[in-house]
Amino acid sequence: MVSRYVVTGANRGLGLELTKRLLERGEQVIATSRTGEVNAPGARAERLDVSDATSVEAFADRLDGLPIDGIFNNAGRQYRVGAVDEIDFDEMADVFNINAFGPLRVTRALLPNLRAGSGKRVIHISTRMGSFGEFEGGGMYGYRASKAALNMLHRCLSEELGGEGFLCVAFHPGWVRTDMGGMEATLSVEESVAGMLNVFDGLSARDHGAFLNYDGTPLPW
Repeated sequence: MVSRYVVTGANRGLGLELTKRLLERGEQVIATSRTGEVNAPGARAERLDVSDATSVEAFADRLDGLPIDGIFNNAGRQYRVGAVDEIDFDEMADVFNINAFGPLRVTRALLPNLRAGSGKRVIHISTRMGSFGEFEGGGMYGYRASKAALNMLHRCLSEELGGEGFLCVAFHPGWVRTDMGGMEATLSVEESVAGMLNVFDGLSARDHGAFLNYDGTPLPW
């Protein structure tokens, strides 16, 4: 049976690769970006700004109850400020709005679609940089804190939706060579996405609420 997924931030990097690989597998993909442009033939491209409630509501209205089997909440923003006296709090708030509130906003808006689907999977693309258990190096205030917030929101959502048969998992995609990760990163986009999809295919109820590396290794919160 063909599944239908939503991928946010699908215009480049991990989101674009996720979209292409899912399409290659024969899945249906609703691929979103702020401009509505996604270079992935076969995908349904949609305009979506996860930081804007009106945009999210309009996106949900356009789907009009269409059953969805899962969401890959991938859209995110980097913020590289390393010292506290360099922080722009308005900019930091924008990072939180995209990285933490955005996935929750999109998931809530599409709950009727997910409940109508059979997969009921909610995947958050997080990072081990938001982990307290693996904290090292300091700095990166906005990015680290927003992803730590996403991890907690993921746990809360998992607790609430588990009784309905949902499967919610947060992934660290690895250090990936993207615009966000930089060219010094250790993984290609293809390697990261191949790993995550391999783990995704093997997920079961015991993984609900988990925080996993792209290779399936459990990560500390």
